[in-house]
Amino acid sequence: MGYVLWTVLAVVLVLALVLVVGGSRLRRLSRRVGSFQCGARPGDNPSGAWSAGIAHYGVGRIDWFRCWSLAPRPARSWRRDRLEVTGRAPLDLAGQVDQYLVRCRYDGTDFELTMSAGAYAGLASWLESAPPGRRDLVV
Repeated sequence: MGYVLWTVLAVVLVLALVLVVGGSRLRRLSRRVGSFQCGARPGDNPSGAWSAGIAHYGVGRIDWFRCWSLAPRPARSWRRDRLEVTGRAPLDLAGQVDQYLVRCRYDGTDFELTMSAGAYAGLASWLESAPPGRRDLVV
């Protein structure tokens, strides 16, 4: 009986630790300057599932972190000079007020992002402020 109790206690303790570490990571990522909530999915599957995440502007790149992960590194990184926005559409019809579906291409691979109107304005400004010769990145 004691063995089962210690095993259950150890499992509960590990789960609590994972929740604390995961919550701390999510809080730290969302409070960084230059971070915004951003869902992502591959562009070749319009009915595919979205992955919730937080994007963060870096020097010349955007790093995207999954919300439900313990990984310290971003799941995706997109360099500004290779990222282009190919389209956008408001998601007001889907009951998501002030949200955009943003279609992007990176190194020939299409994907979609969801973000707020303010986050899209920031993304468009960030892409347009690229060095001379790279101002064709935003639709």
